[in-house]
Amino acid sequence: MLPGIAAPGAGIVCIVGDFNNWSIISHPMKLQKSGDFTITIELETGRQYQYRYLIDESRWENDWWADAYVTTPYGDCENSVVIV
Repeated sequence: MLPGIAAPGAGIVCIVGDFNNWSIISHPMKLQKSGDFTITIELETGRQYQYRYLIDESRWENDWWADAYVTTPYGDCENSVVIV
């Protein structure tokens, strides 16, 4: 879940990560009445996945409640990590 406060006025938010080969379009999130964005994705257990949120195809945001954060190969930011 991405809280609405992290993406005020956003039209499209996608979750992008190693579970979808970092596709910026394959997992659009649903805007809730609360203003938050949500999605349910089935992931293989016993693994960890790196991901970020892409807001309106132009701004990246981390998960505020990720299990961990790791530096990207690009060295300019961190990816969120969820452990399943």
